[in-house]
Amino acid sequence: MNVNERKDPVGVVAALIWDEEGKRFLICQRPANKKRGMLWEFAGGKIEPGETEREALIRELREELGFTAAPGELFMEVVHAYPDLTVRLSLFHTRIASGTPTLLEHNDMRWITPAEIGSYEFCPADTDILAEITKRYG
Repeated sequence: MNVNERKDPVGVVAALIWDEEGKRFLICQRPANKKRGMLWEFAGGKIEPGETEREALIRELREELGFTAAPGELFMEVVHAYPDLTVRLSLFHTRIASGTPTLLEHNDMRWITPAEIGSYEFCPADTDILAEITKRYG
């Protein structure tokens, strides 16, 4: 079965990580060679078979940014249909348990305030999440 025939959404987890002052949150820019390349997103990735959402988020953040994450409460969940796949994106409040975010896979990363969201071009699946962040924290 090719990805266009997939009926069930792909489970994806991502992290809403605030800086120590709670004013800025972390965003990452996708590599140019990946689908939706150079768009901004929350760090995270696909859930592998047998993983819980939180286990997947811890693994993905270690692989992509080289730090140990402590996922907390679910902030928001959205389902978004891209031309090539449908994702069920679960965004968790997450803190950095140890280490420092380091670029291992992404093109770039930034700490931004809710007021700065409009200055970045995000993946379409993040639209409703960004609106909610602006509503709650902007």
